[in-house]
Amino acid sequence: MSKSLKIGDLEVKIPVVQGGMGVGISLSGLAGNVSACGGLGVISTAQIGWREPDFYEKPFEANFRAIEKEIKKARELAKGGVLGVNIMVATQRYEEYVKSAVKAGIDIVISGAGLPIDLPKYVEGSKTKIAPIVSSLKSLTVICRMWERKYQTAPDLVVIEGPKAGGHLGFSREELETVTDEAYDDVIVSIIEKVKEYSEKFSKKIPVVVAGGIYERKDMEHVMKLGADGVQMGTRFVTTKECDADEAYKQSYIKAKKEDIKIVQSPVGMPGRAILNPFLEKVKTEKCKIKHCYQCIVTCDKKTIPYCITEALVNAAEGRVDEGLLFCGENAYRADKIETVAEIMEEFR
Repeated sequence: MSKSLKIGDLEVKIPVVQGGMGVGISLSGLAGNVSACGGLGVISTAQIGWREPDFYEKPFEANFRAIEKEIKKARELAKGGVLGVNIMVATQRYEEYVKSAVKAGIDIVISGAGLPIDLPKYVEGSKTKIAPIVSSLKSLTVICRMWERKYQTAPDLVVIEGPKAGGHLGFSREELETVTDEAYDDVIVSIIEKVKEYSEKFSKKIPVVVAGGIYERKDMEHVMKLGADGVQMGTRFVTTKECDADEAYKQSYIKAKKEDIKIVQSPVGMPGRAILNPFLEKVKTEKCKIKHCYQCIVTCDKKTIPYCITEALVNAAEGRVDEGLLFCGENAYRADKIETVAEIMEEFR
């Protein structure tokens, strides 16, 4: 039986964190059910308000409103379980996203796609825990040093996201093509050792979970042998009945073959992993007309981008899969059926 994951005074009965997947893939339906089954359910705030009537004109207001709505709905499903949000550091008005989630009473903010240097300031005075996502020892060290110097604090949880993860990745394209499993295991161990130093310094247990390529129980057992306290898993949860994505999105994973899963260059400047489809074939040679800016990522330059990532992700989430960007982890091709969150959590218990 797996040990529970303790994050300060929070206890996650099964040490599985469900990865935050935007736009509209992990909302209250998926996150609430993962929490109810003993895991840590995570809502992605990336363009979370795309279904709000004023999203086109006022994306920020729509998103902040939707954060509150989705957290409330997830709480109703979670049966007292632990809930988190994933907020990308690269999000425009990042601070306000964090404060919206804190105000709505979220248990933990998980943050990557950049270094969340001032995250401790944004949760000040609340019970909300904070967890950076890191891919290297260097990024963890920078964050921990800055948090110690500026805020006299350390993370409550650390998420190590490896090169097999889905969506935007914290690696160069060259690293993604050359890094081996064995070499990255060494990186995981080095990060865990550094986290232990900060655990001792701040007299608190800082658990570490590993993400990227986690698909079945043996993957969890492998990283726990390296010293991890649990895992974060996104791709496996996409093909569940409870996932918030459209059925066509889920079927794209089930139909995908191993050779369909590609490293792509996101228009916001980071490499990512996605399923090859007519949309990705089209944007290789053709620039899409940018009709509107949805104010998503700070690194986006609408004059030079080949397509609007918000539009591409919304299309995918709503089931227009041939016109959308289908982010996925390396193991998406292994999905062969729709299952339930409860069945997955039982496997990891």
